Formats: sequence, C-alpha cells, structure tokens
Amino acid sequence: MTNWLPEPGAPLPHYVSDAPFDAQSVTAMTAEQERVYGASQLRLMWWKFRKHRIAVIAAVFLAAMYLMILVVEFLAPYGLQTRNTDFIHAPPQGIRLFHEGSFVGPYVYGRDMVLDMETLRRVYTEDRTDVQKLRFFCHGAPYRLWGLIEGDVHLMCPAEGGQAFLLGTDRLGRDMLSRTLYGARISLTIGLFGIILSFVLGIVIGGIAGYRGGWFDLISQRVIEVLQAIPSIPLWLALAAIMPVTWSPIVVYLGITMILGLLDWTGLARAVRSKLFALREEDYVLAAQLMGAGQSRIIGRHLVPGFMSHLIASATLAIPGMILGETALSFLGLGLRPPITSWGILLTEARDVSVLAFYPWLLFPMLPVFLVVLAFNFMGDGLRDAADPYR
Repeated sequence: MTNWLPEPGAPLPHYVSDAPFDAQSVTAMTAEQERVYGASQLRLMWWKFRKHRIAVIAAVFLAAMYLMILVVEFLAPYGLQTRNTDFIHAPPQGIRLFHEGSFVGPYVYGRDMVLDMETLRRVYTEDRTDVQKLRFFCHGAPYRLWGLIEGDVHLMCPAEGGQAFLLGTDRLGRDMLSRTLYGARISLTIGLFGIILSFVLGIVIGGIAGYRGGWFDLISQRVIEVLQAIPSIPLWLALAAIMPVTWSPIVVYLGITMILGLLDWTGLARAVRSKLFALREEDYVLAAQLMGAGQSRIIGRHLVPGFMSHLIASATLAIPGMILGETALSFLGLGLRPPITSWGILLTEARDVSVLAFYPWLLFPMLPVFLVVLAFNFMGDGLRDAADPYR
C-alpha cells in the first residue's frame, strides 16, 4: 500500500495558489459587493423587479392605463354622450393607409345605411369612393377636463362631415371607443379607493388581533367568520339595495367603493393575524419592547415589513378583484347607474343574447377588463419576488 504521508522533514503539500496577487480584481469585486450591501431595500427591490420582464411590461401597461384616465377627454374622439342618430348600432370601421395603390394616410371609408324591412336591421355598406381622412390634434366636441378646464382639442377626429367609429356604436349611436375610454376612469379608480379601505381595515384589525390576542382577537375572528359565511351575491344585493335611487352618481360611486372595501378585508386580516402570531415571539420584537417602543410602532416598523411580499401580492390580487366586483355589480344592474359610465355599465348592453348575436362589438369593454386583471397578476408576481431580494 502506498504511504500518502510525506517524508520526515519534507514540507506538507498545499493547494494555495502561488499566482501573483491581483489587487485590481479584488478591489472591483469588493466595490460590487459594497454596492449591493449598501443599497436600500427599495433599490434592491427595483434591481430584482426589472429582471422580471413580463412584470415590467405589465407595470408599463398599467402605468399607461392610469395616465390615460387623466386626459381621457383629449384621447376620446367623441364626447361621452355624443349621439349619432344616423349610425345606430354601426359596426366598427377599419383604418386604412393606401387607396387604389397610393398612400393616403390613416383614413376610413364612408358608409351608406339601408333598413332591412324584413328583419328591421340597419345594414351598413362601405362607400369605396368616399375616402374620409382622419385628423389628429384637431378641434372637436367641447369638453371640460376633470370638470375644470374647458377645451375642444382631441388626439384624433373624423374627417369634416364624416364619421369614425373604430369600435362601432351602441343602440343610441354613441361611439364605443370613446365610452370605453371614459369608463376606464371609473373602473380603474374604484379598485384603488377600495384597496385603500380594505388594507387599512385588514392591517389594523389583523395586526392588533395577532399582536395582542385576547378578547379583541376572539371578537374579530368571530366577526370575520360571520362575514365570510355570507354568500357574496346576496350580500351585494342587500348592500346595493340600501342605497337610495335619489343619490347622486358620485355618492353611489363612493358607496360601491365602500361596499367592495368592507367585503374584502377579512382575508387580509386573517393573513396578517397568523403572520404576527409567529413574528411577535422573535427576539427583535422583545428588544423593541424593552427599548420602550409602542404597539403601533412595533407593528408598523418591525412586524409588517417582515411579510411585505405577502401584502404586495394581496394588494395586486385585490385590485383586479374589486374591478371585477364593480363590473359584476354594474352588469347585474346593482352597482353604478347612468350617467356614470364604467366597463360594467357598458357590458349591460350585451346582456341580451339576440343583441350579442347581431352586434358582437358591444362586448369590446370585456377586453380591457381582461388585460388589466392579467397585468395586475403579472406585476404582482414580480413584486412579490422583488419584495424579498435576498431570496
């Protein structure tokens, strides 16, 4: 058998590199480590979030949607209640660039309407000789931006004396594209206001129940169990029926927001309670108590940040849930009412199967609902991972 031990007096073998010391490579590595270790929590979250490509695309899409609702009057080619009685239930018009082999620019063909006396349907045919070139940054229907600033400049307008219904019209001849843009203002903001109320109730009630326990925990959990045991649809029906029909549209809007917020906090409160039960026994919580920190400071500064990833995921899932809730209530005729316009109210036009069979473009408001809900889910997935940058 070979003896692996060295001869007496011989140096022991080692595996340390005898290459010259490279101070520059060590300095560069140390600088990179210092950049990471010295970064704030928000910066670490941003570095990790931007690596999630789908989440970044979803965040850009949602940012564009929320910026759009600030200037929706400028973006909409027609006013919210502008009626075109000669074009009732007109199908969408396609935008073209070339006419008879030559470049014209964005335009639509004019239309002729004939009433079918057998079915009493309006039949629209394109007039290929009537080229109606679209105008941009043009003067159109007057409006008041957010009810304060008067103006009449639109991003796009139809040709002089022409029409441009890119998504068709409804039963009153109103442009579906313009009404969908206006409806985004209500449907998107109702989720934000509802989530604020839901999170305040969920974090406060769940935080106190999980940190203090005792009689408050017992009562709050029984209330949560009662609320979760009630079916959602009958509860929506009861709460919506409470609101008088004489209320103004703004008050009804605030009432629907409060209903959605009051019904959505129970799940978050239980999640916060269960997490605080585990975190309140940690050593850093005891240290904060010994240093004289109050209950609100311990919960807000030491415990809640410990499961921020769960809160972010809950928020990004709750907002689309509230958007869908408002859409469902308005679709059933229990939520918002005209003259307020939301995506749910627009979808009420498509409740009749016969109408849907003849005018399928009335379902278009369902597309932005689908895209916004999907984008919130993708962005929430990226934010949840980014909230724990060391994982």
